[in-house]
Amino acid sequence: MQYPAYDPQSAITPLTAEEIAALDALLQRLEADTAMSLDGVDGYLTALAIGPAAMRSMPTSDWLPLIWGGDPAGLDETAPFATKRQRKNTVVMALRHLRHLSQLLHEKPDEWEPIFSIAEQGADEWADAREWCMGFLQAVDLMPDAWSDAWADPALAPVVAPLVALGGGLDGAPAPQGQTPDLDDPAVCDELSRAVPDAVSALQMRFAS
Repeated sequence: MQYPAYDPQSAITPLTAEEIAALDALLQRLEADTAMSLDGVDGYLTALAIGPAAMRSMPTSDWLPLIWGGDPAGLDETAPFATKRQRKNTVVMALRHLRHLSQLLHEKPDEWEPIFSIAEQGADEWADAREWCMGFLQAVDLMPDAWSDAWADPALAPVVAPLVALGGGLDGAPAPQGQTPDLDDPAVCDELSRAVPDAVSALQMRFAS
């Protein structure tokens, strides 16, 4: 399967709210069990945007299909999508979102906001970044050796620990210190989730240096 290359100098055309909603709905409709959620895609592409430079030179065929659960073997060029147009639109939206994320994170970090799930309980709102962090760590797993020095940095360990804990852990990444957090407790999950942007900023600075 051929995919267009990612061009870091391409025009920046952020996804509209309507396109983001459409991408969310499409991902939820896919039959592939391993298709990412919208949160997961945002975390996945964020890791590609801020991580080691080598990640951005990977062929798109190495990372794009993971968004929808992979390209099944066989002659059906549409699966798991309903049509070739739907596949093409998804590819284009993913590349556009990656380009926009890269611009925000590198040029306008104060304007960047990750896409986290928000649960409401009465007047309270609880952030849940678990699927976002899982997506982020899926990207890390594409080139684990390129990230290993960052995980080994003792100054970064406490900053990135919430991201790693919410994402389910990763070989070579720092494990949470002390008692394993109860991620089913919305208050605990919320506290860790709100620390994730700091982890992203720290990792971005690590790879920019």
